[in-house]
Amino acid sequence: MSVTAPNGFRAAGVSAGLKPDGARDVAVVVNDGPSRAAAAVFTRNRVKAAPVLWSQQVAKGGRVRAVVLNAGGANACTGAPGFQDAHATAEHAAAALEDSAGEIVVCSTGIIGERLPMPRLLDGVERAVAEAARDGGLSAADAIRTTDTVAKIAFKRGTGYTIGGMAKGAGMLAPALATMLAVITTDADLTPEQCDGLLRAATRVTFERVDSDGCMSTNDTVVLMASGASGTVPSEAEFGALLTEVCDDLARQLIADAEGATKTIAVEVVGAANEEDAVTAARAVARSNLFKCAIYGEDPNWGRAVAEVGTTSVAFDPAEINVALNGVWVCRRGAIGDDRAKVDLSGRDVTVTIDLSAGSAAATVWTTDLTNGYVEENSAYSS
Repeated sequence: MSVTAPNGFRAAGVSAGLKPDGARDVAVVVNDGPSRAAAAVFTRNRVKAAPVLWSQQVAKGGRVRAVVLNAGGANACTGAPGFQDAHATAEHAAAALEDSAGEIVVCSTGIIGERLPMPRLLDGVERAVAEAARDGGLSAADAIRTTDTVAKIAFKRGTGYTIGGMAKGAGMLAPALATMLAVITTDADLTPEQCDGLLRAATRVTFERVDSDGCMSTNDTVVLMASGASGTVPSEAEFGALLTEVCDDLARQLIADAEGATKTIAVEVVGAANEEDAVTAARAVARSNLFKCAIYGEDPNWGRAVAEVGTTSVAFDPAEINVALNGVWVCRRGAIGDDRAKVDLSGRDVTVTIDLSAGSAAATVWTTDLTNGYVEENSAYSS
């Protein structure tokens, strides 16, 4: 039901001693073909981890035999030695697969600014490749967790093919083509160009719309691999729709498991002049610490949302904006609307709808509340 749901893929997750608690921390996803078409999207953070720099080069070739992932260390801000470590990881996996390092994507997650314990990592890579099997998808998804409390997997069946996926991410969730580590697989027969276009279209409206804390990672990577094992050349329209559903499923799981969160918040902007304006306004509210704290306290303080929209350059008339919290229109035409006492924020899911009354475009950004738990987890993350 995960990355090994499509034919042609094997996976595994093992413990290599990178995590102090001895939990699984090294995973591999292997594409046995016959095709190796692939594409990937990466963080737009200017500070890119060594595995991102390596994998960007691999992705340019449009072919990926395997993805190697580790938790327990980000291998970011480690200089030339860190890049050499990423290269060595790819070389080690390639040797175990009797293949080329130029087709091995490497992903890492964990603390920035520390070198990886390479002997342990390489031993884990070797064992993971040896153990990779069709039933190894869940162990692989488990191995890439850091502060995630649960493994995150998804799959969809199309007309003669399947799409599967796994992801990790619970903090530093802010968009930049991707928002975490994710591997998506399919046994459909696609070209590298199709993989690239379809993946970018899917991430644009899913992973790019997840924004739990406004913090962009140095390691964000999403990889799509197509084995072609089903022999099915899919309709791009159908495949694109299903790929988007898989990405959306994983993105929702990420936000539901965000660090310390007690509320999942959908910030819907409607009536925007264009989609860019809708996303900009929604993201401004999603990143407002004041608004997020209000939702944590179950305080229907709609003024905090309106104020954030006002900091943007999006087209709207402040005298025409409307805001609803869980369906109660507490702000009408820029002023007091329905009684805020009617708003029920006691549940996990909260929806704020902002009508800009400036057009017909719309967009939704997913975020969470800001809690004591988030502060406690991130104040002691590396200690």
